[in-house]
This record gives sequence, structure tokens and C-alpha cells, in this order.
Amino acid sequence: MTTRTFCTLAAAIFALIALLQLIRIVIGWSITLNGVDVPFWPSWIAVIVAGALSFVGFRAAMRS
Repeated sequence: MTTRTFCTLAAAIFALIALLQLIRIVIGWSITLNGVDVPFWPSWIAVIVAGALSFVGFRAAMRS
């Protein structure tokens, strides 16, 4: 696997994670872990972090 392929694949996975977290926020999907409802604020953090990692990954793929 080349560096470009790896960066593109990793960036796509992070983009998918960011998109799913954003969909969770917009639609209002609830998540319950061990009987405790998970609030929406961790999803905002996940959108920002996964989106940033996706952006960096795509930029690295374009440079290699």
C-alpha cells in the first residue's frame, strides 16, 4: 500500500465518522451505554476532531 493510498483511505474513514456524528446530532439519535444516555456534546467534539483528521489526511494524500 502506498502512502497516498493509506492517507486517502484513512481520510475517508475519518470523513465517514465525522459525517455519522453530524447526522446523529441533526437527526437526534440517542445512544445509551450501560443504561446511561450519552449527551450530544461529545458528538460535536468527534465531528471537529474527525473532520480535522480527514482534512489533514486528504492534504497529505495530495502532497504525496
